[in-house]
Amino acid sequence: MAKRDYYDVLGLSKGADPAAIKKAFRTKAKELHPDRNTDNPDAEAQFKEANEAHDILKDPEKKAAYDRYGHAAFEGGTGASAGHGQRGGFHGGGDFASAFSDVFDDLFGDFSGGRGGGGRQRATRGSDLRYNMRVTLEEAFAGQQKTISVPTSVSCDGCNGTGAEGGAEPVNCPTCSGMGKVRAQQGFFTVERTCPTCSGVGQIIKNPCRSCSGAGRVQKERSLSVNIPGGVETGTRIRLSGEGEAGMRGGPSGDLYIFMDVKEHSIFKRESEHLFCEVPVSMAAAALGGEVEVPIIDGGRSRVKIPAGSQSGRQMRLRNKGMPHLRGGGSGDMFIELAVETPVNLTAKQKELMEEFQELSKDNNPGVSKFFSSVKSFWDTMKG
Repeated sequence: MAKRDYYDVLGLSKGADPAAIKKAFRTKAKELHPDRNTDNPDAEAQFKEANEAHDILKDPEKKAAYDRYGHAAFEGGTGASAGHGQRGGFHGGGDFASAFSDVFDDLFGDFSGGRGGGGRQRATRGSDLRYNMRVTLEEAFAGQQKTISVPTSVSCDGCNGTGAEGGAEPVNCPTCSGMGKVRAQQGFFTVERTCPTCSGVGQIIKNPCRSCSGAGRVQKERSLSVNIPGGVETGTRIRLSGEGEAGMRGGPSGDLYIFMDVKEHSIFKRESEHLFCEVPVSMAAAALGGEVEVPIIDGGRSRVKIPAGSQSGRQMRLRNKGMPHLRGGGSGDMFIELAVETPVNLTAKQKELMEEFQELSKDNNPGVSKFFSSVKSFWDTMKG
């Protein structure tokens, strides 16, 4: 089957300039890429045909030979082909990767906002920013609106972010014709390098903006209102889309990430959505039982019954009195942990009563009796 005319393959007229060839190939490659045409069995062959056409027409020497001799210039055996010694199609990994670098980026987008290598992207995504915010436990419980000041880069008003004076559009680099790369012949090899004039951007600004020196953005401190949802904890990350640094030359802005840090509380200890509160009680209250008033994180209070005979470490649960779940769906619990306090600075009368109580309470301390019984058994065993 005879080969189709390379210009027809790309939908071009003969004599098209490099920029038109590049644009036509990008369009055709996106249209025919096999990943986008899984139901078209001919897509892969058509895709390779478009790449073969682009590989020839993008090279000035090959294009000149093709314009003069057609496909015969690369089929061998003619005077025209002797100077080139190559066939159309895929000429090794280097040329293949170079041909597809632009198309791959156009098809799948720019993940990080800027390209490596050739850097042919006109506009560059701004950097993401991080802001560390410290809040109290009460603020983390209730949630609130906070205003923060963020030093960042914003789009230049003088050039509308283009980097050119008066908002004029950048023009194609004359050195690389907008390709972002230049080629140099070294013996049998063609070396491709980043264009030294435009640094791989593919465009230059003739009259850089005086306000931003051509960057398209300026440094400025911005005030932002941030909604802190109830239930945040240390390590919670809040993302504000598009509130990071402005992009270079009109590129999209990055994002702002706010990392939360919740201060330690003097009364409550937190574990995930649950709160713990250690409540000291007198020895008499623990022995006889009674009530104790405890604080709640929302500012309220609750009365808790202490069962008679309570020991240190005993826990009681107040349901739904903990921290709210960050994504809704109720709240955690609050746990009251008793700490039985031994009286100090006793008066003579108190000592006398305590000694009397001790004599009368030998059968009221099962833990003590059990422990010393175990100790006696241990010593008897050691004596053998």
